[in-house]
Amino acid sequence: MSSIRIRRTLGTLGLAAALALAGCGTTGGGAGKAPGAETPGGPAKEKPFRVGMVTDTGGVNDNSFNQSAWEGLSRLKNDTGAEVRYLESKDEADYIPNLNQFVQSGFDLTWGIGYMMADPVKTVAQEHPEAHLALIDGEVDGVPNVASVRFNEQEGAFLVGVVAGKMTKTNKVGFVGGMELPVIKRFEAGFKAGVKAANPDAEVLITYTGAFNKPDEGKAAAASLYDKGADIVFHAAGQTGDGVFSEAKERRKRGEAVWVIGVDRDQRDLGPEVTLTSMLKRVDVAVYTVSKQAMEGTFTPGVTVLGLKEDGVGLPADNPHLPPEVLRDVEAFKAKILNGEITVPKE
Repeated sequence: MSSIRIRRTLGTLGLAAALALAGCGTTGGGAGKAPGAETPGGPAKEKPFRVGMVTDTGGVNDNSFNQSAWEGLSRLKNDTGAEVRYLESKDEADYIPNLNQFVQSGFDLTWGIGYMMADPVKTVAQEHPEAHLALIDGEVDGVPNVASVRFNEQEGAFLVGVVAGKMTKTNKVGFVGGMELPVIKRFEAGFKAGVKAANPDAEVLITYTGAFNKPDEGKAAAASLYDKGADIVFHAAGQTGDGVFSEAKERRKRGEAVWVIGVDRDQRDLGPEVTLTSMLKRVDVAVYTVSKQAMEGTFTPGVTVLGLKEDGVGLPADNPHLPPEVLRDVEAFKAKILNGEITVPKE
């Protein structure tokens, strides 16, 4: 079993239905105690199902995929009474110690959030074969106690690229990435392809900040793109993307007609007046569903890939800044992706 690459379809994991409906040691949901600490005294109680989550360096309040993952666990707590906690990683050296805190405290499931967590999750899983671990945005193959979930980000990014190509007034749009990782390159590739499919004359300006937790660098990157004539900027930069919104809002106050396309969740709360749309990535539903399956005794190791077909990526239901004709174009391109007429590039 451990030597076989396990790849599950979304239907096998039961996520399709759910998607259709739907410093080291910093702790959440009980700061000041170790993840597994018990309250002394009182009668013994049946332990609740416990799920731990280790963020990447963006932190739990990154307004992006870490936050979305925590929202999924928070819903699990509300729906089932499960105990959920998080540990924030200040840098990459915190990944393994944070994962081990949950595993060694006997948590029933431990999540690693982000592509950079793949190797640490694999290491901890192999050292603790009795534990269950899960991973977002990476793949751990051939390890029978790890469930991995990743996304076809390029498909959702293609659709917001169509929006940008149709809506730009300057024929220049921009992309701000965090670190140059394969997952972020999929965002970039899909966005560029969508822009060009919708508007062959448009130019796509690309920049990377090298970080997911530095809003000031995101603000500077956005300023550079807007100064070069881009009127729409799509970011895939985690908390660094907060700075893109800050720059856009400042320019809008000066009368500049600039826009931001959000990522991972509907990011209108960061600036409804400048958010053209967002590319949804349903990390919250994936985390909730895999965790609930583990709670019900049906934890399934292997790799699950979520794309447009599974409703794992896409646009929000409500897009007040997009005219009907642009939404029709988006749906038309979506249909071409789903029927195989368009294959969206990954790089």
